[in-house]
Amino acid sequence: MSLDLICRDLGVADYADTWERMKDFTQSRSRDDADEIWLLEHPPLFTQGQAGKLEHLLAPGDIPVIQVDRGGQVTYHGPGQLVAYVLIDLKRLGIGVRDLVNVIENAIVHTLKANLIEAYAKPDAPGVYVDEQKIASLGLRVRRGCSFHGLALNVDMDLTPFNRINPCGYQGLQMVDMKRLNKNINVSNIKVQLANQLAEQLGYTYPAIQQGWK
Repeated sequence: MSLDLICRDLGVADYADTWERMKDFTQSRSRDDADEIWLLEHPPLFTQGQAGKLEHLLAPGDIPVIQVDRGGQVTYHGPGQLVAYVLIDLKRLGIGVRDLVNVIENAIVHTLKANLIEAYAKPDAPGVYVDEQKIASLGLRVRRGCSFHGLALNVDMDLTPFNRINPCGYQGLQMVDMKRLNKNINVSNIKVQLANQLAEQLGYTYPAIQQGWK
């Protein structure tokens, strides 16, 4: 592949600002621009997808709720959750949305396996699961043949805000994070592993991770 994959570590980033940057990048990118993956964490908030139903917001309380343009229902973002936004030119790679979902799920499953956690995807419920508990959520949008939004992997976080919603629209769905399954993990290491897995699944060499937007 002629273009390299650019991978950015954005630390803890404001959701609304990142969302605007994603939309601007996708709208203005050309066929000659490299694909990018943005790795980050968000301050606490709930995001409600395009088809999201209010009934799945049980008691958001003091945590903000943002209506967004990705697919899927409601989910929670917060510190200790690794978010990866996948800004991929699907047409150039010759793949479809379902292929990209498979890429993301496989990358997560392989990352978890490298940390001694056996996980799996479900054909009828996008995301990644461990013993029927959800450990990673997906939500994508495609515009001009290019994807944005991406995945949220629970690494080492406070899971109690998930009790204020029906996660991903499923009543009673239990969430779990990596730290509860393997105490010897941290977000920094998982960032590198997940970035490498996403690159490999997309057919790229392992990327160097850049700090910040530049």
